Amino acid sequence: MPYDHTLEDRIDLLSVNWPGFSKKKMFGGLGYLLRGNMAFGILKAQLVVRCGPERHVVCLARPGVCEFDVTGRPMRGWILVSDDGLDNDNALLDWLEAGRDFAAGLPSRDDH
Repeated sequence: MPYDHTLEDRIDLLSVNWPGFSKKKMFGGLGYLLRGNMAFGILKAQLVVRCGPERHVVCLARPGVCEFDVTGRPMRGWILVSDDGLDNDNALLDWLEAGRDFAAGLPSRDDH
């Protein structure tokens, strides 16, 4: 199943003015990178958020959230958010900002 283009459109509308972002097709979906670091993305119909290891457990407790596990080994600091957690633009924006804020604290990978 290809990634959800409607979710892509929603993300693009909310993050259009954020500097330093690029989009890249990856893992069968779409990744949004800030200075070369993945911040969030789309896998099938779910939002992938790089929330960081410190916020991982707190994020998992929110509605519609599960661990990001595409290989049989969950990735700590990464989560998947289903439609249940993205029912309005404020909820989506909250997740996008969480991914953006985590990625903003990482060193740039654009030079690599």
